[in-house]
Amino acid sequence: MHVSMSWLILAVLITLFYSRVVQSNLPGLSTAGAYAVGFGFVVCLMISVFLHELGHALVSRRSGIGVRAISLEMLGGFTEMERESPTPRIELAVSLIGPAVSAVLGLLSWGLLLVLPAGTVAHELAFQLTASNLIVAVFNVLPGLPLDGGRALRAVIWAASSNRYLGTRVAGYVGRGVAVATILGSVYSYAHWYVGFTGFYIVAVGAMIGMFLWFGAGQAIRGGRLAARFELVHAGRLARPALQVPAGMPLAEVTRRVVETGAGAAVVLDGGGNPVGLVNEHAAAAVPAERAPWVAVDTVAATLRPELVLSADLAREDVIRAVQATPASEYLVVDGPPGQQPAAAHIVGVLTADDLANLLDPKRTIR
Repeated sequence: MHVSMSWLILAVLITLFYSRVVQSNLPGLSTAGAYAVGFGFVVCLMISVFLHELGHALVSRRSGIGVRAISLEMLGGFTEMERESPTPRIELAVSLIGPAVSAVLGLLSWGLLLVLPAGTVAHELAFQLTASNLIVAVFNVLPGLPLDGGRALRAVIWAASSNRYLGTRVAGYVGRGVAVATILGSVYSYAHWYVGFTGFYIVAVGAMIGMFLWFGAGQAIRGGRLAARFELVHAGRLARPALQVPAGMPLAEVTRRVVETGAGAAVVLDGGGNPVGLVNEHAAAAVPAERAPWVAVDTVAATLRPELVLSADLAREDVIRAVQATPASEYLVVDGPPGQQPAAAHIVGVLTADDLANLLDPKRTIR
């Protein structure tokens, strides 16, 4: 479990604010005692949030989804998973278990509230835990990302449409609506019910939660769009047809042949016909036309290292991992397993980093 600095800041703010509430509700308690009760509430709240996230983590692991960490942040908690849910049913189960845990904790606290004597510290803590857990449970089931209810909505749309990414985008837009409603609701509460420090606190917290939801929803919308294009990533289909040229050929002649054949890239071969270099299109374009007949193609080609050779069968995350592991401008795509010595006869083409980036972000080409 990771506790961020923002959570510690929130803990201090809650302790300071709640101590005033305690002194108002329990006037016989000393100032130090009020602060102690406020800090005790922070500890109980931390345990509640952790159990909420632990519910997500346990169901995820039971469903075969790895969990990297649980983090506690200013506006709640976050369970970092190793991968997405494989089915809508699992996504629905993972999303709803957190609010269910909070609801159970709220009901248990409510049970304690009924039996504890009023006007005591224990009764005050039970009331706050009841209210906070039930509010968290209800708020989290609102149908908008990044809330748990948004994930549940995504699962329902995914199941109905067989399109995970449509569900992500729809739940993201609904999440923006929830963000606006949260901010407006806090302002309305301040205008009609609360004044002074309490009202300011409610508006400030509501604004922070609303902004968090707005940005989280925006990330979900962008992520849904990106993930939909992510499915199109396939090394073999993205590879440009490659012209195979011998080492030492003048760049001008290589350029002429590329235009003539309609090839999108060029691969340099050694005397034995083995690929040894990939022509960098930006470096080739930078050579003045009058010098191109006197410049060997080798001078604008990157040495072909084993990690720059990709199998034509690589797709989606495997392509991204390979590119991230070895950043380069071009990669040789071959018809064969990774690690096999590339041969000219097996060359499928050349995958460029620009083509991959433009596929994932079409707006990139017009910026």
